[in-house]
Amino acid sequence: MTWQDLTLMTLNIFFGYALIPQVYYGFKTKKKHITLQTALITTLALYIQTFVFFTLQLTLTTIASSTIAFLWTLLLIQTIIYK
Repeated sequence: MTWQDLTLMTLNIFFGYALIPQVYYGFKTKKKHITLQTALITTLALYIQTFVFFTLQLTLTTIASSTIAFLWTLLLIQTIIYK
């Protein structure tokens, strides 16, 4: 475990924490709040980023990044389902 892994993990936790209200709000209002293009590109980029962190053996960052990718996947699903 390196200082870079801890720093990146901490930042990713903050990003994930910031997304939770948005995901909740989307399920609560049943409305599309993010464009499809934004949700799709961000989701794909986060999964690629997670893979890169995995190949660098940044375990904690990989876990945190995959959590954010999952939250963006939920936002993508909301964007597709809610019109």
